This record gives sequence, C-alpha cells and structure tokens, in this order.
Amino acid sequence: MPIDLLISNPQTITAAARCLLGTSHRKMICRPPVRDAMTSDFQDINLNHLAAILYRPADDVDRLLADFAGALLRDGQRVGGIVQRNLKDETGRSNGMHVVDLMTGGEISICQPLGSGAMACKLDPAGLADASLAVSRAIAGDVALIIVNKFSKQEASGQGLRDELAEAIIAGGPVLTAVPEKCFDAWKNFTGDRGTTLFCAPHVVEQWWREVSLRRTGVQAAMQYPGPISQSSHPTT
Repeated sequence: MPIDLLISNPQTITAAARCLLGTSHRKMICRPPVRDAMTSDFQDINLNHLAAILYRPADDVDRLLADFAGALLRDGQRVGGIVQRNLKDETGRSNGMHVVDLMTGGEISICQPLGSGAMACKLDPAGLADASLAVSRAIAGDVALIIVNKFSKQEASGQGLRDELAEAIIAGGPVLTAVPEKCFDAWKNFTGDRGTTLFCAPHVVEQWWREVSLRRTGVQAAMQYPGPISQSSHPTT
C-alpha cells in the first residue's frame, strides 16, 4: 500500500545492560551544537524517513510509541532514542515522568519531584541531559530507527531535545517523533514542512515502518548486489 494512503498530510527490550547514567557519562559524546538549525539543513533528507505522529490531548501517544518500540526490539531490530513513561500514584494522579533509553533499557527521570497538590511537572535539567545523551548515542550507533518521544512546547521554543532531533534528522536515517496539534505549526517551521505526518493510530505507524523498511532493504540489496551497468552486444575476444 502506498505510504501516502496512510498519512494525514503527505508532506523482550534486548539490552546488553540496564543502567542509569551517571554524571560522568554525560561527557562521553562531544559534538558541535546545531541550535537553531536552518531548514536548509533538511533539504536533502528522504521525506519518508521523517515521520511525526500528530496527536490530540485525548490520545495516549506515549503508550503508542512505547508499545511500537518494544515490539521492534523484541523482533531484534536496532532501535535507539527515547520513549516516555508517565508515572501515577494510587489515585491515578500524575507524579512523575521517565523516559526509557531504548538502547540500554535504562529509565531516566526527567521530572523534578512534585509537591502535594502540584498540577504540573517541572522538567529536570539533569534528566534532560541524560535523555539528550541517549539520543546522541543512537545517532552515533547508526541504528535502524531513532525515536524521540515528542516535539512539544519545549522544542517549539528552541529548548528541550530540539538540537538532538535536528541532528537525528540531518543524519539521514529514519526518525519518528510525536507532535501535539498545538505545536504543529512550530514543527512545520522547524522542518520546513518536510516529512510525513501520521495519524495517531498503531496500524498507521506500523504501516509507515513497513514501507520504510522495505524500501531501505531494497536499496541496500541493490548496493550489495549491483547488476551490470551495461551489456555489449559484441563479444570480446
């Protein structure tokens, strides 16, 4: 099925170890900043390789991404980046947020402790630094798919994981993220309105990945076993 039929607007986690990242690990990867990356940096990207799930407040996009990533990892596919896990207390109220590093299985807290009666989460800079490292490791590891949990208000304002998302896109491999409706204009400005927009539904995301995987497999096979460029009709002696 052509991928354009699936989009709303064309345009066992296998880990070698489960560990929490310490402060010393945050210095492992040094890279030049790409802050305020211009959309010209995305001119040559494969439009099918960049996909954003457009979601509404009622959509549980965090579970969708976590379930999707988990299924790929259990299937033995190399997936990196982060997915989000929201924590709740016994009454069902939110009391924290973690992201899971898909390459290690480690959980990273990105929310500072909430006080009683708190209605919102304050992001933890140390946790965001560890999440940034998880995405950077995935880029350096040349995984089959990089997932960055969200492009939301932090990224829309030039903060959060905006730089890491830009790096992943520029690297050229498949990248999947999620964008709330309220940030969709900012996302289009960030990407230059490039890439694929997906409905927030598991079968849509799965079909996108099947299409991308098949195309990449075909290209890799052609590069590994190239056919003759030309054939002469005159035998040589």
